Amino acid sequence: MSVPTRRRRFAAIAIASVAVLATATACGDDSSSDSGKSDGPVTLVVDVFGDQGFGYDELYKQYEADHPNVKIQERGKGLGLGDYNTRLTQQITAGSGAGDVVALEEGTIVQFYAQADKFVNLADYGANDLKGNFLPWKWEQGTTPDGKVLGLGTDVGSMALCYRSDLFKAAGLPTDREQVGALWPTWDQFIATGQKFAAADKKHKFVDSATNFYNVVLMQIAGQGTGYTYYDKSNKLVIDQNPDVKSAYDLTTKMIAAGLSNNLQSFSNEWNAGFKNGTFATIACPAWMTGVIKGQAGDAAAGKWDIAKAPGNGGNWGGSFLGVPKSSKHQKEAAELAKFLTSAKGQIEAFKKVGNLPSSPQALADPAVADSTNDYFSKAPVGKIFAAGASELKPVYLGPKNNAVRTAVENTLRAVEQGKSAEDQWQAALKNGAAAGK
Repeated sequence: MSVPTRRRRFAAIAIASVAVLATATACGDDSSSDSGKSDGPVTLVVDVFGDQGFGYDELYKQYEADHPNVKIQERGKGLGLGDYNTRLTQQITAGSGAGDVVALEEGTIVQFYAQADKFVNLADYGANDLKGNFLPWKWEQGTTPDGKVLGLGTDVGSMALCYRSDLFKAAGLPTDREQVGALWPTWDQFIATGQKFAAADKKHKFVDSATNFYNVVLMQIAGQGTGYTYYDKSNKLVIDQNPDVKSAYDLTTKMIAAGLSNNLQSFSNEWNAGFKNGTFATIACPAWMTGVIKGQAGDAAAGKWDIAKAPGNGGNWGGSFLGVPKSSKHQKEAAELAKFLTSAKGQIEAFKKVGNLPSSPQALADPAVADSTNDYFSKAPVGKIFAAGASELKPVYLGPKNNAVRTAVENTLRAVEQGKSAEDQWQAALKNGAAAGK
């Protein structure tokens, strides 16, 4: 799965950090009962992120039942991607403190290519035999340029739009998902629909935030265009040269100027409250977002949400991998667990639990995914909506400091939401993005 970079206030981060440090200390203690003894009890720590985690709870139970010698401990659920990545980067650099299995989000796995020597090459534990179990481009993303298997794919972020059908109805707009999708074949028409909504509904906003809108538009435009965002495929910073970045920025500021944004910072407490209080009508919706919506909006919003086709053509936003740091004292056991969690069966279970769309062709073709519906989202045929085009997704290359540059750009969009000049903020995005990318 994937989430934007900042999520928690300082106090929450501090509490999480204390807990993580305590766990990391225990894991790094050579005197612990499971250190280095292949015939003794083995505790494997799995590091994940996000409010919903990765949906592995039942898989852990099954694995422990099949491997009585192994106990699994998960940490990181509830931690935002930015804070998680900061912590993981420090741990990998230091060579201690990371879990035995760690989640690597698509926007950050590239940064670890340069530190591949600090990760287990999963090919040494039979990963190359599993290549056909992953979409070709997903396999490529998890492999370093010199052929080391850094991570095995978990999910992909096939794109759609989630919307509140009750708010659409009250605003006089269609509610049927096919008719809703027909409202916006392009992003300009999506904005025009938002203006109709805003004219009829003065209480709610059309979209949750400018940054979510920007990210989905950028990933889609880049997928159909240059194939990259802030860095080209030689890792040269090209934020000021890539027309896809400017196109996405301009569309986003046009949406802001139309008064359609709820001006919420993604994954902030206020954003979470926006779901609970129903303050916005639509959100860019990669497959993993369905789990976020359900988790934040709660049971009271069941049946009020639905899913329609996204404007434009396709697009992918998000998706992760599982890797094994060399600091793990149980590399073989950790590699076997990573293979199990990313198997077709494991990916299907994660899809059922939190909506993470599999990166396995076998899982995508399984009726449990392909024919699935989601009761929470008005029985939307999520298998057809998300899985049908997954094998045709055009991946976007994300450079080594993608998240740092993206954060700098997002900050300028939030400034536009607060009334600052869009042109001035674009210049700030170029300046601050270039500084962040060095």
